[in-house]
Amino acid sequence: MSVNEWLRSLCSNLGHSESERPRSILSSLPLSTPSLLGLGALASAIAYWLMTRPRPMRPSVDLQAQSVAVDGDPCCRRSALLPDNKLQDFYYEDSKTAYAIFQRGIKVSGGGPCLGYRKPGQPYEWISYTEVAEQAQLLGSGLLAKGCQSNSSQFVGIFAQNRPEWTISQLACYTYSMVLVPLYETLGMEAMVHILDLGKINIKRIVMSYYCKLHNIKHIHRHTDYSRLRTPKIHCFRKTVAICIITVTSLSLDKCPPFSTNKLRFSLWLCSNNLFIFFWGPGKPKGAMITHGNIASNISSVIKVLEVCVYTSDSMSTLTMLNASLFQVTLFCHGARVGFYQGEISLLMDDIKTLKPAFLPVVPRLLNRIYDKILGSVTSPLRRTLLNFAVRRKQAELRSGVVRNDSLWDKLVFKKIQASLGGKLRFALTTSAPISPTVLSFLRATLGCVIFEGYGQTECTGGCTFSMPGDWTAGHVGAPVPGALVKVVDIPEMNYLTKNQEGEVCIKGPIVFKGYLRDPERTAEALDSDGWLHTGDVGQWLPNGTLRIIDRKKNIFKLSQGEYIAPEKIENVYMRCVPVLQVFVHGDSLQSYLIGIVVPDPEVFVDWAKERGIVGSHQELCQNPDVKNAVLEDLKDVGKKAGLKSFEQVKDLYLHPEMFSIANGLLTPTLKSRRNDIRRVFQEQLSAMYSKTTI
Repeated sequence: MSVNEWLRSLCSNLGHSESERPRSILSSLPLSTPSLLGLGALASAIAYWLMTRPRPMRPSVDLQAQSVAVDGDPCCRRSALLPDNKLQDFYYEDSKTAYAIFQRGIKVSGGGPCLGYRKPGQPYEWISYTEVAEQAQLLGSGLLAKGCQSNSSQFVGIFAQNRPEWTISQLACYTYSMVLVPLYETLGMEAMVHILDLGKINIKRIVMSYYCKLHNIKHIHRHTDYSRLRTPKIHCFRKTVAICIITVTSLSLDKCPPFSTNKLRFSLWLCSNNLFIFFWGPGKPKGAMITHGNIASNISSVIKVLEVCVYTSDSMSTLTMLNASLFQVTLFCHGARVGFYQGEISLLMDDIKTLKPAFLPVVPRLLNRIYDKILGSVTSPLRRTLLNFAVRRKQAELRSGVVRNDSLWDKLVFKKIQASLGGKLRFALTTSAPISPTVLSFLRATLGCVIFEGYGQTECTGGCTFSMPGDWTAGHVGAPVPGALVKVVDIPEMNYLTKNQEGEVCIKGPIVFKGYLRDPERTAEALDSDGWLHTGDVGQWLPNGTLRIIDRKKNIFKLSQGEYIAPEKIENVYMRCVPVLQVFVHGDSLQSYLIGIVVPDPEVFVDWAKERGIVGSHQELCQNPDVKNAVLEDLKDVGKKAGLKSFEQVKDLYLHPEMFSIANGLLTPTLKSRRNDIRRVFQEQLSAMYSKTTI
């Protein structure tokens, strides 16, 4: 018997019982008894390897054909997870509305931990599913006692930080068929007044966190005299938490009357066509009408894509940084825990490390920071060589479908990196903007977890494409989810044509919203007569049936020579520059070139400049013309390597020492640039750059 034959015999015998295995293996050995001891050790080692070797994740579909052409049109595609062209409305029979989804979570979790919060330096405290449901019922009945109606025409505003009470207030609304209207401090007073007027929301129907700035609320209703506004009386859910209802009948912030202890009739007639929530976009706010059916379909799509992964309430927890309703409701469906960060970005990493989440929704900005921090922490050539070698070995495993955090390289090289995110991270999801394939591939290896990339927008309830488990390639946003048809249509003025599998991305299906509240003109711009949502993004179908986002139609503009510019595409390229934390690309149709605003990364900027022989503080370096020129050259070099054309490169820039943030009004609540506000704030600097001699 050859060694290969004996190994095959050994492998087949590994399935035998313990009493049978030694006899059957030993009887097959082609060697004499004196060699048995050494071969026994070899056999044990082989058996251990066979039983503990990493197993690749089995994809649900052929990864070379992740989507299917609809009616023979290769530019219009659906998920390959579906047996036919019928799109998926829901996954579980008992989960067709957000209320029913939470009730399922109560049963699945056994009433276990639901919402978590923490004080500085303290561990997370948890409110159970049962307690959350009870508090939502109490708050909902209090709203009814204040005159709110239990129907989908009743809009209730919420003005609060991202905290458990936000979710409880949301649950209170859909428990009693009311519609939630989120208000954010960063929207500004004019925008909030517009929202209240558009939604016809009386001030007494706003739920507000005491920790929000009271003076903001005093000014958001133009027709009310607040001169006699008294110090608020607060009704507490618990000792550390305050929620109040604003009333105008007595011109005071009044405590809710004692919550009814009577069994109030739940609105079980709630159907999928009822409104669930409004989301407000940047600029002049427009209310995107999202229904329970939209939510159920989008959640079912995510579950369908991830059904090869295991959901368990004990092991699945997540950290929420924004009011990410879809993510939360998806997790509630499986009885998972949702922990909230403390509200300070500077404390975010400590919150993650303390919570030890299994699932983490992130934005590319955060992943870019983690990537830069890892590379910045490796200074010696030997350690950098070891890191690069370990990354390549882990990436080789990823290409074979293996995702793990217990390899030799994880223990030797990546353990500290993984511990900084809690050490238990299994899934991460990045959305809201493109991410560099280099960063994505690197972090999949170093973090030892599955990082999915999704694409979508508010008007399609979140995601319309999602990367498939088992496909660890980068440079695309996955295939259509089971609740959507996705197609591309011609944009002749930008030379994106369907004959090249390129064009504007359009979406249709049960995940698509119902339109903008009381705004038929904008609704008609977004939804065509056949029900297709036009996203304003430019996509390209890849041979494996996945979608790549390659450009942006909505924010494009022309330079004076007639060239079209997509600034967000350029910004995503420039973000890969080491000294750059944030960047804003600006152009004018009367000018022939681009300019930019760059916010340097305070953690690396000083050292980066010192390597080039320039010394100074962060503020001083931002005012140094030599530093500006060095950053400009770095941008151009990165842009050239990324394939930017000459007219797409910035010719001048202004270094700004302060970050764009939600607090200063330059980022939206989802951390996207408020382009009009940035232009307004930096109008003087932009004008000064263009007033120079033509470059």
